[in-house]
Amino acid sequence: MGYLRRFRQILVLALVGVALTAQPAAAQEGQEQPAAGHAPNVLIILLDDVGFGATSTFGGPVETPNLDALARGGLSYTRFHTTGICSPTRASLLTGRNPHRAGIGAVLNSADSRRGYSGVHRPDTATIATLLRANGYATAAIGKWHQTPDWELSQAGPFDRWPTGEGFDYFYGFQGGETDQFEPTLCEGTQPVQRPAGEEYHFTEDMTDRSIGWLRQHQSLRPDQPFLLYYATGAIHAPIQVPHEWIARFHGRFDQGWDALRQQTFARQQALGLIPADTQLPPRPEEIPAWDSQSPEDRAFAARAMEGYAGFLAHTDAEIGRLLDELRASGQFDNTLIFFVVGDNGASLEGGLEGSLNYMANLIGLPEDDAGHYSRIDDFGGPNAYSHVNVGWAWASNAPYQWGKTMPAWLGAIRNPLVVSWPAGIPAAQDGTRRTQFGHVNDIAPTIMDVLGLDLPAQVNGVDQQPFDGTSLTYSFADAAAPERHTTQYFEVFGSRSLYDHGWFAAADHGRRPWAMPSIFAQPVEDDVWRLYNLADDPAQAHDLAQAEPQRLAAMQALFLEQAAANDLLPLRGQVVGATGLPTLANGRHSITFYPGTRGVPENGLPAMANRSWTITARLASGGAMQGVIGAVGGHSAGWSLWIDPQGHPVYTYRLFDMPVVSVRSEQALGSGPHEVAVDFAYDGGGFARGGAITLRVDGAEVAQGRLSATTTRMFTIDETFDLGLDRGSPVADYPAAGGMGYPLRGGSVESVTLSLPE
Repeated sequence: MGYLRRFRQILVLALVGVALTAQPAAAQEGQEQPAAGHAPNVLIILLDDVGFGATSTFGGPVETPNLDALARGGLSYTRFHTTGICSPTRASLLTGRNPHRAGIGAVLNSADSRRGYSGVHRPDTATIATLLRANGYATAAIGKWHQTPDWELSQAGPFDRWPTGEGFDYFYGFQGGETDQFEPTLCEGTQPVQRPAGEEYHFTEDMTDRSIGWLRQHQSLRPDQPFLLYYATGAIHAPIQVPHEWIARFHGRFDQGWDALRQQTFARQQALGLIPADTQLPPRPEEIPAWDSQSPEDRAFAARAMEGYAGFLAHTDAEIGRLLDELRASGQFDNTLIFFVVGDNGASLEGGLEGSLNYMANLIGLPEDDAGHYSRIDDFGGPNAYSHVNVGWAWASNAPYQWGKTMPAWLGAIRNPLVVSWPAGIPAAQDGTRRTQFGHVNDIAPTIMDVLGLDLPAQVNGVDQQPFDGTSLTYSFADAAAPERHTTQYFEVFGSRSLYDHGWFAAADHGRRPWAMPSIFAQPVEDDVWRLYNLADDPAQAHDLAQAEPQRLAAMQALFLEQAAANDLLPLRGQVVGATGLPTLANGRHSITFYPGTRGVPENGLPAMANRSWTITARLASGGAMQGVIGAVGGHSAGWSLWIDPQGHPVYTYRLFDMPVVSVRSEQALGSGPHEVAVDFAYDGGGFARGGAITLRVDGAEVAQGRLSATTTRMFTIDETFDLGLDRGSPVADYPAAGGMGYPLRGGSVESVTLSLPE
């Protein structure tokens, strides 16, 4: 019976392959070919910063019933891999190439001048969206993008590397690595937009609504046209933010601590057969504290942090369930090829050893005050915090693997589950079969093309194309025992590196710990110590065989260098987050004048105002009852805003994480007519992040003074922007509710705002 069943499965796949064979892929985008009549829709779901052992589907503590159901009816790949960090994983997923070959081998804010780390997507690695659109597909990207260089993120463009320039007909979401989930910094197409109005708002719910709306519109207007929908959540990347009722579901569930949680997850994974029964669980790294060593206050805060993490993941699963229900209700589910990638890397260790209510402060060298940390425990996960979990929880949620995000010398950074569903095309999936062949995120694009019977075109838009680095997974659809075809793969992030080759894994950790920033590496890569593992016998990296197998290790080191040279990794070294030497919108200018309509300027597009004196000069035209934001950068975690209160008084507000908010306010309201409102900051000097005197001037006269006790070391956020006439995203100041979202300027206009630095 087993043989006959397998034969029927193979026959069905062969027939489906014949039915789906479309015309050859167009050599030029714009020369669209009609999609085959029964071509499947394609849905790619990508979560963010989810560890292998987080979801109930893969033995974790967080119930994810919608992922569970998809896995029961589909294929679960338990040896699937990402690149170990966000931007490179997305580049690899979308192009089918290795990330460095695509030009995005590093997270975008640590790009540098090396070809493989440029942060600029190369045109010889066209995206799957570009390829499918050329073959008759409708395409949409909704959620997180994180593929556009910082210096191309303003309304000055160019827009070639925005989603709509990379093959997607429609985009709605955010551009950077993260965003506030209650007050996101959004774009639609290439235009900055405000989030929909309403008190009960969350971005994951919004992006699901947008996805469902796009699907319904497409079904109404072009029901015979297949679609590609790329649904990439900001969840569960920091900030950990979710409606409180989802956090409340997990109250008390993590009081046992991260050591016990990891053991419990490991036991479930063995019982479920997700890992071999004889797998040995590696011990906790010495840098991560034992749960029993924590004070009662630390335990209480940490338990609440994990409750927020779990609530965020459960809420995300529920929203994906709404999207899948829409496909079922519209009759499109069975013929939709779904790739659900459970994390773009392992769980993030960037929240620090103590966890955080404002993790960006720790990352730029301004740690939280302990008293405030404990007293604000109820803010964790809510709109008044920019939260992140303790390193211990992230490590535990990567069980059974070690370490996590940004450390691909360890499987905890790169081993992320994949679930594939396509009821009309993969009958073997009806019993929820697992697949254990090695897979990589660069396999997804080749798999889609293979299912459609399409070849990668030799040219796209006149540019010769690099071949796919990934391997189609279709060989494994009907045969769980098929020998794996993706047999060699390198990994590298921040100098941490590894090589998989035919079941063996060689790795060198470059010494960086993700919660230690800025990331400056003094250690030469030549001094890094290599380790060696036989993953067939030791799937969790518990036993280093480097001393026992020196010849094998040497051969793998040589093979890694071959791969590094072929994929533009050399010269090999670590990166510095916020590295200099790349283009910026500011381009070293000491004075920039912005005019009406300025929206969505990234923070590094401004003059470099950190650690020095500066002046802000705003020229206004007032109708006599002016109120609203003149200009602002940053948000409720950190930033500054120059604004006018409802009584017409100019105010300058400076917010720096958990430090007291400073507001300098004029006692005199602005009358009608033109005005100049200026703010001067005189830096104390003597190092980074020092304070200084603030002076507010109106029409040349000093009207108020104040003092900042400290300033940012480098930046306020990595997601919020500089805008004139309103405060997009989360608010810097406590604006009056009557002002509306962003507290837009009314009763007058901004003629210009100049940011200048002393020469």
